[in-house]
Amino acid sequence: MQFVFLSLDPPKRVSVSISPSGKIVEGRSVTLTCNSDAKPPAQNNTWYKGTSSIGTGKTYTISSISSEDSGDYTCQAENIHGLQSSTAASLNVLYPPKRVSVTISPSGEIVEGSSVTLSCSSDANPPAEYSWFKGISPKSNGKTYTIRKISSEDRGAYKCKSSNQYGERYSDEVTIKVL
Repeated sequence: MQFVFLSLDPPKRVSVSISPSGKIVEGRSVTLTCNSDAKPPAQNNTWYKGTSSIGTGKTYTISSISSEDSGDYTCQAENIHGLQSSTAASLNVLYPPKRVSVTISPSGEIVEGSSVTLSCSSDANPPAEYSWFKGISPKSNGKTYTIRKISSEDRGAYKCKSSNQYGERYSDEVTIKVL
């Protein structure tokens, strides 16, 4: 009589693979796959984003990924002999500018001869570059636009353009009134 000894092990070398690999752009589909060495194979896989459970199965698919899906993902593989978690796989979702806004400092009435600074902000990944316009005329580049000695010629509607390689968006216009 011959005895055959089978090696039975809990999951080992648990990892997450991301498809497609490389840059992950908002709106595209992304699939995460839980890989492990286990005998018998892992029957249960649980997915986590941070510490929150988000699903089960060998794969986890996000059909239209958004900026809110950025973060660290892990899977926990389990068979009858135990369970093991993967190290975190980070999703860094790239997206065009959103929520573009302008602030004016000082706010309120602007007296001729004083200084005023317009500041632009947006949510974008990678970070955005900024351009300033008065009406349709380009004025300056950069996150801020300062008029040192404001005059009546400077009154009017200003807006900023926030852009990166995935797109661009304009702020609402802000009006400078000079007293």
